[in-house]
Amino acid sequence: MKTDSPILESRDLSVGYNGISVIEDVNIKALRGQVICLLGPNGSGKSTILRTLSGLLEPVRGAVYVGSKRLEKIKPADKAKSIAAAFTETISAQFASVFELAAMGRTPHTGFFGKLTAEDRRIVHESLELAGAAQLSGRKYSSLSDGEKQKVIIARALAQQPGVIILDEPTSHLDIRHKIEVLRILNRLSRERGLTVILSLHDIDIALKACEYVILVNNGRISAAGSPEDLIDKINLNSIFGIEGAFYDALLGGIELCDDLPPRVFIIAGAGTGAPIYRMASRLGIGAATGILHKNDIDYRIAEDMRLSIVAEDSFKPISENKTREAWKLMNKTDFIVDSGFPTGDFNRENVMLFRRAALSGLRCVSMRGEEELRSVYG
Repeated sequence: MKTDSPILESRDLSVGYNGISVIEDVNIKALRGQVICLLGPNGSGKSTILRTLSGLLEPVRGAVYVGSKRLEKIKPADKAKSIAAAFTETISAQFASVFELAAMGRTPHTGFFGKLTAEDRRIVHESLELAGAAQLSGRKYSSLSDGEKQKVIIARALAQQPGVIILDEPTSHLDIRHKIEVLRILNRLSRERGLTVILSLHDIDIALKACEYVILVNNGRISAAGSPEDLIDKINLNSIFGIEGAFYDALLGGIELCDDLPPRVFIIAGAGTGAPIYRMASRLGIGAATGILHKNDIDYRIAEDMRLSIVAEDSFKPISENKTREAWKLMNKTDFIVDSGFPTGDFNRENVMLFRRAALSGLRCVSMRGEEELRSVYG
């Protein structure tokens, strides 16, 4: 559904209030059927950009184009047929039903008296269906949950039959279920209906997983823009969001809290079995060390994100005697040893031998395996 010609474009745009720029050089080319996310910390200026793109704010400099026409030269009714701006705080419908609120999206098409035709009603019902809100049609808007309200707001925007829908923080205040539902709806509409979606988010992991093109807004400028895959390699999201005491791993799409305390426990791990134990130790304020991990192991990645002490071997290489000695030395400096229940085989036989040696040497040892598996692995 995408074409090379942008459906909405900003050129050398500066946005702000009362003639004072907040963000400059905003150059966006939104293609048909694309999902574009403005990502950045709270207060970075994402909403100001969206309000300018939707025509609610005048540009300080530069211009916004819909097709080949400057946005400010398009008549309001025609503008509303091209761009639907859905800002939650603008909704005031204490006594309106869901259908009535969604039907407000037909205003650009119904003329002065706003009388709905049979075709208008069909479009409203279809919009509610597309937004996953058809079952809410007869309820009062004020009685809905935040997630349900967001679906109705999307339905109202769809009823305008625009080419572009602009949403400011559509997942804010939603639980994880409704965040996922809203973003899946928007992705489906972009894919199946060719709708261009421009939205703002501050949830890093959701933005990088759900949006096709991401624009990073920070410190009064566009710091970077591109596909999520490009941004992962090019930028430091931890610096942009000012994350301290934790590390956001863009590849894994999650945040790990750092555990920089002196190690009191050594966790023999692998294949993801160590991660929940690392996190538990961190929650309890217990410093942790781990090994012997291959550098392509998921436990290595998470331990590195958490800043744990790690004994690591190069990927796809047998565990060397040097690494075994390093692990044994570190184990003897901790209070107890934990066997995470890691899968066993020829590739990590040395880890099995380390735990057996620790137990036979009288070190305090804990295994996460059941009794039958424990006997099978260690004899």
